[in-house]
Amino acid sequence: MSKAAPPAETPRPAPAHQPAGRDVRASRLYVLSRAPLLTLARRAVSIGSLVLLDIAGLALGIYLALVFRELVAGEGDVLWGLLWREGPAEWLRFAAPITVLVFAQAGLYRVRERRPGPGRILSSLIVVALVVLAFGIGTGYDFTTSGLIPTSVVFSAVTIGLLRAAYESASLELMRAAGIRRRVVLVGEGEGLTKLRASLAAGSGIAYELVGAVAEGSVPGMLRLGSRAELPAILDRIRPDEVILAEAALDEAAVLEVVEQAHRRGIKVQLAPDTTELLVQRGEYVPGHGAPLFELRPPVLTGWDWAVKRSFDLVVGVLVLLLGAPLWLLIALAIKLDSRGPVLFVDRRIGVGEREFGMLKFRTMVEEAPVLQPQLEAANEAEGALFKIRHDPRVTRVGRVLRRLSLDEVPQIGNVLRGEMSLVGPRPLPLRDHRLLEDWHRSRYAVLPGMTGLWQISGRSGLSFDDLVRLDFTYLENWSIWLDITIIARTIPAVLTRKGAY
Repeated sequence: MSKAAPPAETPRPAPAHQPAGRDVRASRLYVLSRAPLLTLARRAVSIGSLVLLDIAGLALGIYLALVFRELVAGEGDVLWGLLWREGPAEWLRFAAPITVLVFAQAGLYRVRERRPGPGRILSSLIVVALVVLAFGIGTGYDFTTSGLIPTSVVFSAVTIGLLRAAYESASLELMRAAGIRRRVVLVGEGEGLTKLRASLAAGSGIAYELVGAVAEGSVPGMLRLGSRAELPAILDRIRPDEVILAEAALDEAAVLEVVEQAHRRGIKVQLAPDTTELLVQRGEYVPGHGAPLFELRPPVLTGWDWAVKRSFDLVVGVLVLLLGAPLWLLIALAIKLDSRGPVLFVDRRIGVGEREFGMLKFRTMVEEAPVLQPQLEAANEAEGALFKIRHDPRVTRVGRVLRRLSLDEVPQIGNVLRGEMSLVGPRPLPLRDHRLLEDWHRSRYAVLPGMTGLWQISGRSGLSFDDLVRLDFTYLENWSIWLDITIIARTIPAVLTRKGAY
């Protein structure tokens, strides 16, 4: 991407294809608004309740295993205090946190629709048992009987499963009693929509509130909200919780357009098959409904994932800013002594929601660099929507050193702290490069852009722009905090070896 930076300018209007309504994911204060706070609170209560039930179920399972052993041995000591003897109490104190960690890794604390069933509970408890056994053997612990561990696994699987089933039933009834429903808009045509509505009504989960249908023709028994061409305005006006597509009546281009419009507005999309091959690869089956539905998760981080990533950005950003302060002052002095012009410049880039923002950098070029760029377009060495020159004549002496070590990017910590960027994410493109994007490239703007990303560690200058965008999608679909840490760690050797950079 170009290192040139036009001078600061007045923010331009959003592109014509951008939704009229403000994308909540573009708001710096999104995490402080009512909707995400309520979502996070509900998730925290749900996860906390499940953790307490799992620990209680584990304790009850171990107790029942101990009772079973006592009855088989004929000793008859089956009081509750049996669990708090020295050996069993040590087991429980060690096994409880291990169980919570293993259950979390197995997805047993996911949202209701994607939470695995009893089979995953049993397999996870087997893993916990193996960890406990390995630890006991490694520390020389004297197991009084080898049969207690598998017995505990079986009893704990039953008790945890029953407690979770009771929780699911009780919480579902409470939500129904409180009138909690999913506000849904259906998209499709004619008979397919009628069948889908009937199937959804037979579901056993949280009730659906059918707002209406989006279709080209009339829809018997349902309120027609408008045609597919009016979908952006309909979603902005109604703000449903979900959009469900009856895909059989839609071609692939129409399905992709509906999915993109909903995801831009942070609205969940579910698909009632037939499913196009492209979307099935991105779909995840959601059980518990009358119709088989596949949730099409947008390439966006929300809820708990967003909070974890944002917290990580803030903590690491502040540490980098404070610990490196002496070096940043020396760099600023070197820039001022090397050439005339400001120490920092504001490079207009395209960020989340395809909105412009001012990305900060240490100045590495001569002051008149933006004026000279049009004369260098013929020398561009990159393909597609990128501008790169290996030996750019506009770069200053200090600038070459800063670029060699990627130190010119450090001021973007300010953008991270302001909520305009993240430490890791898709790289923000200059205005000139953004104008050359194709429509399918634009999903990369559903998340905050990053200071580094898969581009930086994957030999970016040797890849086509389409390949780079696919790397962005790979990152978004596989995000975890550990992936961010891995990318940051691999960025350092990539910078030192100048892997794919110029």
